[in-house]
Amino acid sequence: MPDKILITDKVHHLLPDGLRASGYEVTYDTTVDNAILDSIIGQYEGIIINSKIIMNKHRIDLGHKLKFIGRLGSGLEIIDVSYAKKKKIKVYNSPEGNRNAVAEHELAMILALTNNLIRSDREVRNLHWDREKNRGFELKGKTIGIIGFGHTGSTFASKLSSWGLNVITYDKYRVRYPASFRFVKKVKQAELLETSDIISLHLPLTEETRYLVDVDFISCCKDGVIISNTSRGQIVDTIALIGGLQKGKISGACMDVFENEKPETYTEQEMQMYQTLFKMDQVVLSPHIAGWTHESLKLIASVLLDKIIRSKMLKTVTKNT
Repeated sequence: MPDKILITDKVHHLLPDGLRASGYEVTYDTTVDNAILDSIIGQYEGIIINSKIIMNKHRIDLGHKLKFIGRLGSGLEIIDVSYAKKKKIKVYNSPEGNRNAVAEHELAMILALTNNLIRSDREVRNLHWDREKNRGFELKGKTIGIIGFGHTGSTFASKLSSWGLNVITYDKYRVRYPASFRFVKKVKQAELLETSDIISLHLPLTEETRYLVDVDFISCCKDGVIISNTSRGQIVDTIALIGGLQKGKISGACMDVFENEKPETYTEQEMQMYQTLFKMDQVVLSPHIAGWTHESLKLIASVLLDKIIRSKMLKTVTKNT
């Protein structure tokens, strides 16, 4: 009997087609939510998910046949990875699939902010012509600090190699950089905060990184810093960010991710908080779409398919050796 795989979120047809061609039985059903999944997960040897499904210990235990969990994209905070490994369940993600999309999107957000494009576009549409108020500033000669130098952080840095920026980075866990990143200087976090005109966040959400950007973090930053977050919303304390913006300690922010990304679930306090943030002219916002391109949809599927197939082939070779 072929292994059965469930795909719960929209994916490029390349993935289910490729899995079926490799001998898997695939169920592709985007209506499956966590409640439905609890009653059916025991049927499957593999599951491929996106952000709506939470693979916690309870759900992993219900999936008693599971051999792997695949994540469309990069964030693994929705999977209890250590417990899955303890149960000998492979975990695959696909950050290679959307790293370029994230890098391009973030650069677009920063350029929109530094050149006042959002505000000036709105004003021109209303026949209001104020050139001096919308005078921007150039990135050339500025210092940009990248925190987290994995797939997306390094890809973002590569975009900046010819822009005349001083690119500095801090990554607690990465010791060596490839020769292609000779233009990047590794520094301690304290130096990055003190000297960066722009701070770009590229971190997974873990207990170590949750609310990394808080009041203390911001107080250590250079006055007038711009903070850009395209990684995970809970890395930034939104109240602290708003406070920094109101006081002028932070001159601007680019935010593609938020602590709560479901407006229909906002508490009264969250509604007030986000209304304050959303009314600010010195922020550029997008609804978690930095990695959400037509090209990345296909590439994420291709990367995940390759990892699953290669693992299957390796098992077959090992078994026959």
